[in-house]
Amino acid sequence: MIEQPGTKRPIADQMYDVLLQQFMSGDRGAGQSLNIGALSRELDVSQTPLREALARLEHTGLVEREALRGYRVAPMMTRLEVQQLMEARLVLEPTLAEQAALRKTDEFIGALRETVDEFHQSAALADVAAEGFNQYWRSDDRFHMLIAAQAGNPFLAMAYTALGGQIQRFRLFSKLGRTGAKFAAPEHSSILDAIASGDGPAAAAAMREHVIGATERLLEA
Repeated sequence: MIEQPGTKRPIADQMYDVLLQQFMSGDRGAGQSLNIGALSRELDVSQTPLREALARLEHTGLVEREALRGYRVAPMMTRLEVQQLMEARLVLEPTLAEQAALRKTDEFIGALRETVDEFHQSAALADVAAEGFNQYWRSDDRFHMLIAAQAGNPFLAMAYTALGGQIQRFRLFSKLGRTGAKFAAPEHSSILDAIASGDGPAAAAAMREHVIGATERLLEA
């Protein structure tokens, strides 16, 4: 799992990717203990880069640390948490989409279109193959992050970034054959079309529909 000698990429970065991939593949499930000693032996690395990787994953919301008990994969979201996350996203994301539409550039639209294309490619496999889920995860994250950055309000962007870990947790634990990627793909296209046309209100409405849809699909699964 470790890259060949001579690489300049820190081992902690490699361990971050290894653990994240294990979460995505379901090899380490929600709530599972992450014993540093056991991980060190299993992955054949020292504990120091593992601690750094776990601390970074804790910051994303995918890993939790409990006093005297160590780290564990974050538990599944409760129905209440899912609903509360939706409420928080609805405060931020329609506004971000509207402002991004008003500030659109050719470069931004090109990057956003690329993520939508990747998302469509992943839709058929997101619920049946680890590689498909990986592509779904990364393209979805990049799509929303690009919009947040393009909105031009650093305070709103920071608020979205702070919420980002819980959105990642939502994505991860909505897996198990029920990402809803095939339904989300056309929703992403609708958001892109509205932003590309510079129609702020339409972009906000499309984003609102997408956030509500993603939440309802998870709660109904």
